[in-house]
Amino acid sequence: MNTKRVTLTPGARRVLTAAAGLFYERGIHAVGVDLIAAEAGVTKKTLYDRFGSKDQIVVEYLADRDERWRAFVAEFLAAAPDDPRARVLAVFDATTAWGRAHSTRGCAMVNAHAEISDPSHPAYPVIVEQKRWMLDLFTELAAKIAGDRGGHLGRTLLLLHEGALVGHGLGVFPDALAHAREQARVLLELEGSMCD
Repeated sequence: MNTKRVTLTPGARRVLTAAAGLFYERGIHAVGVDLIAAEAGVTKKTLYDRFGSKDQIVVEYLADRDERWRAFVAEFLAAAPDDPRARVLAVFDATTAWGRAHSTRGCAMVNAHAEISDPSHPAYPVIVEQKRWMLDLFTELAAKIAGDRGGHLGRTLLLLHEGALVGHGLGVFPDALAHAREQARVLLELEGSMCD
């Protein structure tokens, strides 16, 4: 990802922390720099000196969340048994744990994309790259299960995953994340039986 990033001073870190909570809870467009500065306990001048624009704060918010998400998934993958199916399910387990702790309103990237659909926005690449990374991860894991059909299986797993995130955020039915994990487990068993 070639997105421009800023060095986070303690004041900038406070701005980012405040903005992250506000953006996630209220929406990116609904939150102005006055509110972010007030919540962070800094002046607007400090905010602009550190970030230059609200758009850059959005970039930092999404990039920071993405970095933390990737590290979180890596921990679950490292703890998973050395079995491709278990590793796929570990991604769903990570999503469930993350969703309960950090994503009561659904996926921050999906929510951000609902507000930022213009590819020229500086945060747009952060959103898209996060989802491409997820597709690449599922495809890589799926290739170890389904061989040549790994691309197809990876896309299917991503659709299950993303649908679960949206379902979780909307609360359409209880425990969408656990339901998606179970459907992934069934799908992986089917794929495994085709390869055996």
